[in-house]
Amino acid sequence: MFDSIDIQILNILQEDGKVTNADLARRVGMAPSGVLERVRKLESRGVILGFAARLDPKALGLGLSTFIQVKTTDSVGGTDIGRLLAAIPEVQEVHWIAGEYNYLVKARISGTDTLGLLMKKFGEIPGVQDSRTTLVLETLKETQALPLDFVRPKQSRKAGHGLPREKE
Repeated sequence: MFDSIDIQILNILQEDGKVTNADLARRVGMAPSGVLERVRKLESRGVILGFAARLDPKALGLGLSTFIQVKTTDSVGGTDIGRLLAAIPEVQEVHWIAGEYNYLVKARISGTDTLGLLMKKFGEIPGVQDSRTTLVLETLKETQALPLDFVRPKQSRKAGHGLPREKE
């Protein structure tokens, strides 16, 4: 369970992963040592997976995004080929999906010439049968932030302020 302070901390960290512990503590109204302890607990529980710099793909010459549906010979429930797809450097995401195709792959490349090379890499994987590629013309929203509005904070129980007792 998460309380309202945990949710505030997570929202702030999603907005600015470089926020200092002192600033984070000030923004949630706690002592820095208490906030640091909460962040460490969220990390140890696997809620916070890590911190990373977000890079501009266009500035690095990787301005073309593509989504590729991949049909494979993976047995039902098998994801072996998906793991091989995930090992390709240009691939950012691999999702095992339901439907006619087995995987939805997101890749970033420099252009259509490198798309051809990427498709050759896919074709070299035994068991890849077919693919359907979609080129992204413009990205209107792309985020890793999770919507935390739906997470209900646990209610703190202070002495004498618990749930009312049933009358006997």
